[in-house]
Amino acid sequence: MEVQGENYAVAQIGSFENLLQQEFRGIKGKRFIGEELGLTGCEVSINRLPPGKGMPFVHAHRKNEELYIVLRGNGIFYADGNEFPVCEGSLIRVDPKGGRALAAGDQDLYFICIQTEAGSLSQATLEDGFKVEARTSWM
Repeated sequence: MEVQGENYAVAQIGSFENLLQQEFRGIKGKRFIGEELGLTGCEVSINRLPPGKGMPFVHAHRKNEELYIVLRGNGIFYADGNEFPVCEGSLIRVDPKGGRALAAGDQDLYFICIQTEAGSLSQATLEDGFKVEARTSWM
């Protein structure tokens, strides 16, 4: 299902269980969704690593910081020479120049990675958000 309105876009990528059918530059289980949603302020990937598998390289960025959100499973995160365990609910922010990699433990590791240009956030939700005169079906 893909729907696009004047101010929104909706896409359906299916079950996270099917992520291993996705591939990005030889990496199975990775799907970028920025282009299909028309994202203009961040890039997002939905990821699944099978047990015992990991990113095949350590990487850094020129401009973008990354936020990793672990949804399910467990694993090991590498950042700047340090390794530490991660599991459901783990949140990891890595500065652009920080080297990073991730591996699944004894379970499939499901995570979302959001990247955006470091230092580009000019205001937070409380300063940016405002009430709209509209009603939903549940109000």
